[in-house]
Amino acid sequence: MPWYAWLILVVAIGSIVGGLMMLRDTANKVELTDEQRKRVAERNADMDAKEAKDR
Repeated sequence: MPWYAWLILVVAIGSIVGGLMMLRDTANKVELTDEQRKRVAERNADMDAKEAKDR
């Protein structure tokens, strides 16, 4: 493979890895209250029951 193909490959991989690292660094963690966690758990249980019924 010619040298410029390797250069393009390295630049492409570097931009992908750099983009993923930047995305990870800028991600915000969502803080939930206990009430919100309880509602999410109830909603997930309801959806699981509905899926099991539909099967």
